[in-house]
Amino acid sequence: MNVPLNQVINPTDEQRHEMLRSSLQEEGRLVDYEYIIRLLGPPLDITNYESPGTMQGVKVGVIGGGLGGLSAAFELRKLGADVTIMDANKDRVGGKVYTYYFGQDGRYYNEFGAHRIPVSHETTWHYINLFGLNTYPLSVPRRNNFIYAHNTRLRTTDSIEQILYPLYELSILERNTPWGELNKYAFIHLVKQLPPRVRSEIIQILPEYSVEYLTLASHSVRQTLENLGLTQGAISLIASVDSGTGALLNISYDEIIHEEYTLDYRNIYTIEGGVVNLPYAFIQSFLDEYPVQYKNIPSSQIGTVTYNFGQTVTGIFQSQYRNKVMLRYHDAADSSEKTDVFDYVVCAIPYSTLREVEIKPYFSNIKMQAIAEFNYVDSQKTLFMCNNRFWEQDTDYGRIDGGFSSTDLPIQYIFYPREHMSCPEGTSCTPNDPGVLVASYNFHLNATRVGNMEEAFRYEFIKKSVEEVHGLPKGFLDSIVEDHKTVVWNNEPNARGAFAQALAGQKKLFAYEMLKPEFNSRVYFAGDHVSTKHAWMQGALQTGKSAANQVASHFHNHN
Repeated sequence: MNVPLNQVINPTDEQRHEMLRSSLQEEGRLVDYEYIIRLLGPPLDITNYESPGTMQGVKVGVIGGGLGGLSAAFELRKLGADVTIMDANKDRVGGKVYTYYFGQDGRYYNEFGAHRIPVSHETTWHYINLFGLNTYPLSVPRRNNFIYAHNTRLRTTDSIEQILYPLYELSILERNTPWGELNKYAFIHLVKQLPPRVRSEIIQILPEYSVEYLTLASHSVRQTLENLGLTQGAISLIASVDSGTGALLNISYDEIIHEEYTLDYRNIYTIEGGVVNLPYAFIQSFLDEYPVQYKNIPSSQIGTVTYNFGQTVTGIFQSQYRNKVMLRYHDAADSSEKTDVFDYVVCAIPYSTLREVEIKPYFSNIKMQAIAEFNYVDSQKTLFMCNNRFWEQDTDYGRIDGGFSSTDLPIQYIFYPREHMSCPEGTSCTPNDPGVLVASYNFHLNATRVGNMEEAFRYEFIKKSVEEVHGLPKGFLDSIVEDHKTVVWNNEPNARGAFAQALAGQKKLFAYEMLKPEFNSRVYFAGDHVSTKHAWMQGALQTGKSAANQVASHFHNHN
């Protein structure tokens, strides 16, 4: 499904950077631009640390076939290493990337996992452009989606102040503060008080942080809003209108502001044909004897990558022989326990599943505590395969074509497919076309509660909630929804949670230690959980590339 390189229609680097600069200018912090571009940029190419071909004969084991493991393997192959990827999944690729296709032709699909690509996520765009993948924008020119809060339905173009403010117990000052200003006070005000250099610590992992920054990373979202002087009524209002934040009031305030700092919800794109095309592109390159992406490396100096499905690592052991690492794994192909020995290992599975792996000797005490304690949240998505796009019917407000509706109901978000905004020339896109609706996207307690309903009851509950948000009569969707599927990430055996979300103080305590290599610098770590971009592809890809560089640097210095 990949588009040939000469047909790719993506924003250029210059266009992306201009979008970012323009948005930062609107926010009054253009000075953050250079920090964001540099800190989210792809690490240096691995050939800056070691020459191509010099790692021939070196065995590297990669635990996990998500984007972190894939990018590490892709880079290490440039140096001639023989890389083996052990992926516990046996029926799909991509880890937390999970594109689901209804039917056989792959025409109608949506995402259970990673989906959005902000223009600021430089490392993600590095690989998208390297593999020649095509993207299309998800941002909508005019949002007229629903907000459904406090049993009240309104559009995003309606007045929150007039319609919702009276339903919450607000102070006089809060009642007289426009919604935009109130929301910015909650999530932008404290960030803008920090000097630009200190602000940049939001997207850095450092051994020590400034006192000013730690005041933000040491309190939960709720505690911070209370410290700002907001009443419980205002906090409830914010949590209802912005249901994503509302579901995460107990996590570190730092987890919210890192997305605000890099403007992760403005100017966003996705990959045409499904985000799974990115992991597929990596795997396709592994099958090529001479990948076109390795432009100046002779084929004789390129290593190999073997991708093994259904291999679940159950033990990581430090060998007493020449600093080797032994991995024990269960092979689903023949239901046997096997072992293999490697010169280096990149561990790119979530700490939620690493917790189940036997480790001897233990990693550092702090890392072992992080593996046991670092916080993960659940996420649930339910997709509806609809035989028409009822949300695109013209109304007094106009049709909904993309974006999302937010609700304080347990379903939390409804996401609408965006592809009709860019119909190919000569074709017609009508509301009568089928489409895949993300009927419920929620996380944390909402996800656990909705996700663990009995399947039939959950389907009816979500269907009824979607009808309620849209003001549709009961049973309206009965003849429209032809198929559906739900994924609950807490219940996925190779995930045990959707994404990492640090609790207050956990970044200071754990982040730097989580990235440190183990077993005499023979085991390295990758994945969004060891990045500053939890839950984003950027975090996985950047740490995977960085882990490969660390391996190359260690090899260079010790051989």
